[in-house]
Amino acid sequence: MFNKENRPMAQELNVVEVYNDLHKTPELGFQEFKTSAYIAEKLKQMGYEVTTGVGKTGVVAVEKGAQEGPCVMIRADMDALPFKVNGEDKVIHACGHDSHCAMLLAIASRLQGKIKRGTLKLLFQPGEETLKGALSVIDDGVLEDVDIALGLHIRPATDIPDGTVAAALMHSASIFVRIDVEGLSSHASRPHLGVNCAEMLAAIVQNAGLLKFAPTLTWSMKCTKIDVGGAAINVIPDKGYCMYDVRAQTNPLMKDMLEKLEKSAQSTAAAFGGKAKMTLLGDVIPACEYDDELVKEMSDCIAETLGADKLRATSIGGGEDFHFFKIKKPSLRTAYIGVGAGATPGLHHPDMKLNPESLINGVKVMEAFALKYLG
Repeated sequence: MFNKENRPMAQELNVVEVYNDLHKTPELGFQEFKTSAYIAEKLKQMGYEVTTGVGKTGVVAVEKGAQEGPCVMIRADMDALPFKVNGEDKVIHACGHDSHCAMLLAIASRLQGKIKRGTLKLLFQPGEETLKGALSVIDDGVLEDVDIALGLHIRPATDIPDGTVAAALMHSASIFVRIDVEGLSSHASRPHLGVNCAEMLAAIVQNAGLLKFAPTLTWSMKCTKIDVGGAAINVIPDKGYCMYDVRAQTNPLMKDMLEKLEKSAQSTAAAFGGKAKMTLLGDVIPACEYDDELVKEMSDCIAETLGADKLRATSIGGGEDFHFFKIKKPSLRTAYIGVGAGATPGLHHPDMKLNPESLINGVKVMEAFALKYLG
């Protein structure tokens, strides 16, 4: 068979074989040199127009149809995670990004030569675990012509059953927060002459726990570290800090939570006679803002492609830098599926295992969905 340019049609890749290849070379964010080289070579063999070095180590492949139509981008992340196992530093694919790339390469092999309308753009994104990868490829202009952005991620066995696919993976907004406090040192026998940062931080954490937010929305605000400097046990500490992990179902809720946390910390510190300063450690990772019509179409596509028994409406996710795409380009329509692959004991566990045979479901769904717009 030949495609529209009289090129031989690409041979469909076996997603399990590609996954096994990629699983052998886990690499940290922005260091995915072997991974990107492997991906680029496969895409070039298929006949795609390939650009490397996007966002440092990312790869973009493009196939254009002869007729006018939308630009549909499908994105997979590439990087692995660092671990210390038995005292040894290791890099392990414990979040399934190797499986995401395997699915996208298999999707590419099925779609090559079938694009009749618009543009298919395939993005293999670096550095998702650093939470800077999406921003890096955006800075390199990857979204300029994109109308629809699609994503996919494997799911653990505790989330959705192996072999099923969720039409929407519900990621929360997330951010790490540091609150530094300043008091006044004194001898512990004369506490009235000092401002005790240990007690100040305890009160800040207690008062933060009393803050109220909409009960219809999911949120969490956890103090994960408290550190108070003190030269000796009998010295009132004059400096300290605490750390928070903050998550919210929606972006407006995240804004409200951060504003209230900062005001609560500052007013609590002031009541002690001290000061508090809150710092966000990086950019707030946005919550998902999907296009409702696209999600409905994706739901129908899953049922049509795999059968209604394989469809799950939603799946709960953590955080994902994919959602910077929508924040940076509000006109973008987005959808993101969860592929049930029986991952155990869970994502980000060094011993995480998955069922690679189930990856074919993500391939079939994304192929069918893309062809609805581009075929």
